[in-house]
Amino acid sequence: MNPNWELKNCCQHEQVVFLATIGIFTVVILALWRTFLLTPFKLITVFLHEASHAIACKLTCGEISVHHFGVWLSYLHLQIFTSRIAAGCLILSLLIVLFIAKNWTLRGLCIGFIIFIAVVWVLQETTKARILRYLILFIGVMNSLFSVYDIYDDLISRRVHSSDAEKFAELCPCPCNGVGWGVIWGMISFIFLCAAIYLGLVILS
Repeated sequence: MNPNWELKNCCQHEQVVFLATIGIFTVVILALWRTFLLTPFKLITVFLHEASHAIACKLTCGEISVHHFGVWLSYLHLQIFTSRIAAGCLILSLLIVLFIAKNWTLRGLCIGFIIFIAVVWVLQETTKARILRYLILFIGVMNSLFSVYDIYDDLISRRVHSSDAEKFAELCPCPCNGVGWGVIWGMISFIFLCAAIYLGLVILS
């Protein structure tokens, strides 16, 4: 079956639900960002974000990396089977961190999220509620938004001479300082977010 790149006959029911869910999640995340209600999800989001930097650095032998766990989670939530894969990967990563954690705050966070994801997974398998997909999408949307926010907060709103962007500006011959590269990286991050939504619509079509 050929992909519907032109998004002809958009938007059908599943595509509308996809867009509406992303919109609702975005509003909820922005509204509750500075409240204690999102604290566990914020900690997991920061963990996935920084882990992506570490993994990319190991794979490329470099100090600067751009990676989007949020994009991949947004893709994987689209089908029940792939949402199971995403949930399994999250649980596995949390188990690894659980065994190497050096304090009980991190261990408690890992245990709590492992139990939470497992309960949601069991509910999906034993009931008609497909809530695991929406949990994966929520984490994916939050990771994508945090990626854009992190670039703005670290590289654009304030200038830190030891930041990745400043070091990159010293190595790159382009006439940009750290703030300039922060803007460029922020635009790239936002493009990835938009591309994830577009490809999600293509897949659902």
